[in-house]
Amino acid sequence: MTLRIISAQQIVYDGEVTAVTLPGTMGEFTVLRNHAALLATLTAGKVRYTEADGKEDHADITGGIADVDNNVISVCVY
Repeated sequence: MTLRIISAQQIVYDGEVTAVTLPGTMGEFTVLRNHAALLATLTAGKVRYTEADGKEDHADITGGIADVDNNVISVCVY
């Protein structure tokens, strides 16, 4: 699945991942392949993800919106 983390200034990350954990306003949640479509607001925290090669990484955010649809996770951050 594809993860895209985008801010107004730059593309923070754009690549293939196997799992993404996001800091939702109603609690942290994880997205895996074939997750149901959803739209969620995000709070300050870490977007943690596992790349296709197994490497784990993260991006610090101050908030934003996540859209999950057809194995594409688009995260627009502040």
